[in-house]
Amino acid sequence: MMANAELSPGFKHAERVLTAVHSSRAAVSAVAASWCRSALHHGLDPSAPLASAERLGDNELNTLRASNGELLTVAAPVLDRLHGSVGLAGACVIIADAGGVVLDWRTTDSDAALFEDIGLTPGVSWAEAAQGTNGIGTCLVEGCAVTIHRDEHFASRNVGVSCMDAPIFDPDGRLIAALDISSARGDHDRTMAALIGALVQDAARSIERDLFCRRYSDARIVLAGAGDQAMRGNVLLAVDRDDLVIGATRAARQQFRLATGADIEPRPLGDFLGQSGPASFDDGERAVLRQALARAGGNVSSAARLLGIGRATFYRRMERVGLSLRH
Repeated sequence: MMANAELSPGFKHAERVLTAVHSSRAAVSAVAASWCRSALHHGLDPSAPLASAERLGDNELNTLRASNGELLTVAAPVLDRLHGSVGLAGACVIIADAGGVVLDWRTTDSDAALFEDIGLTPGVSWAEAAQGTNGIGTCLVEGCAVTIHRDEHFASRNVGVSCMDAPIFDPDGRLIAALDISSARGDHDRTMAALIGALVQDAARSIERDLFCRRYSDARIVLAGAGDQAMRGNVLLAVDRDDLVIGATRAARQQFRLATGADIEPRPLGDFLGQSGPASFDDGERAVLRQALARAGGNVSSAARLLGIGRATFYRRMERVGLSLRH
């Protein structure tokens, strides 16, 4: 039996993992560091089979889904679009909660049985503490996008799968989920994994933006910041009617050094945009007059009626704040 076991790919993988774990250089790579956590901190065995007891019952899963209702509502169309891009290539699209439990998935009918056998199905926990190094669990631990390609998994039972993941943060900047694309196709190499990984990251940011806009539906959303995050539309600020910033995405909180996981103290938008100096009453009146003119298409009489004042009064106020019709 031992001779046969030594020849099996699963045994060789488990042996390689444990050798890396006990090596003094084990934590040089992120994958090896995760292997160490899996074996030494969580006490997992890389050769252990998947336990059916890890799957939640229907009642527990429904309760968990209900508690993540807003996330799932916002994510549903994104999951559909993502699966439309990768589903025919034999990939499964998954969203898991902050604890690593799969909440929802998208897969083709022909691939469903395969992913169910692997355990990539709603109700199964893919937390690193449960499965060892894997896309979902390691993404949630690291809080950043990860790709775990086939034999980078901790458990031998998972080496036939490649997982590309990105974290999802709520409007307060807290980590709430992982978005995953998993593929069991042997011809999906690291180049393909990199391409799919980019799709996953863009989709995760789309979910974050939709969650943020949903939370601040009554506010004005401003794209701010600089650099790659700003270019990808992640640095968003929510601004109230008085031009005070009342909300910020995680990328914006990082950009402007705001605390994560808490309400931010309202601050003037100008502070974030590099516009120093306090606003004056004239600044406020000027803005009101210009907005009225814009809504009235430049017609002073109509703008005055919008504000409930006379045409002459409107002109006097324009003169007082140095505003002319050419503005």
